[in-house]
Amino acid sequence: MLIIGIAGGSGSGKTTVVNKIIKSLPKNSVSVISQDSYYKDNGHLSQEEKQKINFDHPDSIEFELLNKHIEQLIKGQLIQKPIYSYLTCARAKETEPVEPKKVIIVEGILIFTNAKLRDKFSIKVFVDADTDDRLIRIIRRDLIERGRSVQGVLDHYDTFVKPMHLQFIEPTKRYADIIVPQGGTNHIAIDILSSKIKMKLGE
Repeated sequence: MLIIGIAGGSGSGKTTVVNKIIKSLPKNSVSVISQDSYYKDNGHLSQEEKQKINFDHPDSIEFELLNKHIEQLIKGQLIQKPIYSYLTCARAKETEPVEPKKVIIVEGILIFTNAKLRDKFSIKVFVDADTDDRLIRIIRRDLIERGRSVQGVLDHYDTFVKPMHLQFIEPTKRYADIIVPQGGTNHIAIDILSSKIKMKLGE
């Protein structure tokens, strides 16, 4: 089993990189675990309190459960991955089954901040992108997926995203085996990474 960690700032293009890697590999050989599924359940908070949740701080993630689930996949066990909603800030009662596969991809902005999780990765990838490119993607995403206004997105970026990126996410770049500049548009880096994964699978 090959476990790949793909980190990078919010809006850096991690999802695009993940999707392109999956496309290049044999069908049904990959299971993907998103860090976002493991945000702590805050459905009990008031709407005003939910606005103040810092999703870009390591304390917002239930790393204990995420580590446990990766360990179960390594042992060949099926896991029940949580389903999290940014709109309600809560976990659904339902879960999503994830099977152990030859390749497990774990992606998220904060996955390299947890040493126990980081040590489980066979390959660590950091997807890098210019700050302005990331901000444009964040605005587009948050308007559509998270129901925020443009001003709300910018306020959230200034209060949480930018300072947390500088404090927690950017420093984890030093743990990366591979850095992918320009995110999902860097076809050469993605091809090299995909070839490396195929080579590992063939060993």
